[in-house]
Amino acid sequence: GWQASMKSGNLSYILPCNRLPVQLMSQVRVYTSNGQKKDLGSEDANKKMQTPDETLHKAGTGRQDTSSTGQKQSFLKEPIQVKVKAVLKKRDYGPKYTQNNFITGVRAINEFCLKSSDLDQLRKIKRRSPHDDTETFTVYLRSDVEAKSLEVWGSPEALARERKRRKEAEIKYRENLFRNQRLLREYREFFGNTKPRSSAAAMFFKGPGKVVMVAICINGLNFFFKLLAWVYTGSASMFSEAIHSLADTCNQALLALGISQSARTPDPSHPYGFTNMRYIASLISGVGIFMMGAGLSWYHGIIGLLHPHPIESLLWAYCILAGSLVSEGATLLVAINEIRRSARAKGLSFYQYVVQSRDPSTNVVLLEDAAAVLSVAVAATCMGLTSLTGNPYYDSVGSLGVGTLLGTVSAFLIYTNTEALLGRSIQPEQLQRLTELLESDPVVRAIHDVKATDMGMSKVRFKAEVDFDGRVVTRSYLEKQDIEQLLQEIQQVKTLEELEAFMLKHGENIIDTLGAEVDRLEKDLKQRNPDVRHVDLEIL
Repeated sequence: GWQASMKSGNLSYILPCNRLPVQLMSQVRVYTSNGQKKDLGSEDANKKMQTPDETLHKAGTGRQDTSSTGQKQSFLKEPIQVKVKAVLKKRDYGPKYTQNNFITGVRAINEFCLKSSDLDQLRKIKRRSPHDDTETFTVYLRSDVEAKSLEVWGSPEALARERKRRKEAEIKYRENLFRNQRLLREYREFFGNTKPRSSAAAMFFKGPGKVVMVAICINGLNFFFKLLAWVYTGSASMFSEAIHSLADTCNQALLALGISQSARTPDPSHPYGFTNMRYIASLISGVGIFMMGAGLSWYHGIIGLLHPHPIESLLWAYCILAGSLVSEGATLLVAINEIRRSARAKGLSFYQYVVQSRDPSTNVVLLEDAAAVLSVAVAATCMGLTSLTGNPYYDSVGSLGVGTLLGTVSAFLIYTNTEALLGRSIQPEQLQRLTELLESDPVVRAIHDVKATDMGMSKVRFKAEVDFDGRVVTRSYLEKQDIEQLLQEIQQVKTLEELEAFMLKHGENIIDTLGAEVDRLEKDLKQRNPDVRHVDLEIL
C-alpha cells in the first residue's frame, strides 16, 4: 500500500489512508487540518508558507494516477485526532520510608515506651495473622505510634533516655531471675522436689531414651567386673574390654544428655529448637570412642607386644566375658527392636534407617553393642590361644583387634553425624511428592529453586520460589466480593484521583488474598507431610 517516488534526492512517502502526507526533507513541517503549518528547525523562518495543494503536488510528483482536487480538499479537511497517554506521577519515597508500616501492640509498648491505654486512642487495623492459631490480629500504623510517643515523652531525646533506662532494668531483672532460679534449685534439693515428672524425664522411659538408659546400666556393670578381671589376670585383652565398657558408659551418658537437651523448647536465640543436640552428642561420642576406646586399646596392645609378660589364670576372665556377652547381647536386641519399629513407621529398611542416621542415639547404642559382642568374641579367642600355647603375643594381638573394631565404629559414627549436621537433603522421592503437591494447585504456575533440608529427628524444612498465577488469585478475590457493588464503584470512577483510590484499595486486598493463598499452601504441605515442620514459600 505504500508508494514512493524519488525526485532531486528527496524521498517522499504517500500514505494510502486518511492521514496527512508527510514530506521528509531538510525541513520538518507539521501541518494542521486547517492548512496552517509549523516549522521545526527551519533554516529560513521567513520563507513563504506553502499551501497544502502545493505540498500535495510535490509529494505526488512522478505518479501516473492522480486524485481530483475535490478529493484532496475533503481529504485535508478531515481533523487529526491525537491521543495523549495519561501517566500517574511517580512518587519518590526516599531511601527509608516507614509511614505505611504496621507494628503490633507489643512492639509499640516495648519499643516506644507506651502504655496500653495510650494505644486505645490510636487507629486499630485488622490484618491477617501470620500465626496458625489465630486468623486476624490488631496492628497500628507506625507513624501514629511514633507521633503518640513524642506526645507522651515530649522529645526524641527523652524517649531515648527512657529506652536506655528500661534496657538497664531488663538486664538487672535477668540477673535477678538467674539468681532466683539458682536459689530455687538449691531449695528443691534441700526440701525435695514434689513437682510432677517433666516431659524430658519421661523421654527416658520409652523409645531411644529407654535404650540409652538400659545400655548405661549394663555397660556400667560390665566395666566394673571387667576391671576386676584385669586386675586379677593382667590380660591386655581384658584391659581393652574394660576400657571399651568404660567408653561405652561415658558415651551413652553423653547421649542421655543430648536427648534431654533436644527436648528443650525453642527460644529467640534458637528459633528452630535444639533437635541437633542428639547429633552433636553422637558426634562427640564417636570421637570419644576413637580416642578413649581405640587409642587405649592400641596403646596397651603395642606395649604388650614390646614387653610381653606371662598371664595368670584366665578362668575368671572367661566367666566375666561370658556374662558380658549375655548382657551386651541383651542390650543389642533392645536397640535392634527399637530401630526395626522406627524404620517400619518411616517406611524404610533397617539398613537405610541406620545409614541415614535417623535416630542417632539408638544408632550409637546399636553399633557400640554390636562392636562389644564382636570384641568379646575376639578377646575370648585370643585369650584362649594364649592359654593353650602360653604365648602372650596372641593376647596383645587381641587388644589391637578390639582397638581396630572400635576405630571402625567411631569413624562410621563421625561420618554419619557430620552429614546430618551439615544439613543434607531429603530423599528424592519425598522431594518429588512435595513438588507435585504444590504444582497440582491451580494458583501455582511454576516452582523454582526447591530445597528441602533434613533438620534431624524427622523434621524437614522446605523452601521454594513459587510463580503464582495472578489471574487465579484475582478470581479468588473476586469470588468473595459483591460483583454488583464492585461494578457500581467502577462506574462511579470519573477522575484520575478516583481511579487511583479504587486501584489502591483493591490492589491491597488482592495482595492480602495472595498472602492467604501462601498460608493455605503451607498448611496443606504440613498436614499431608507431618515431617515438614517449617515451610518457606517465596513469591517469584
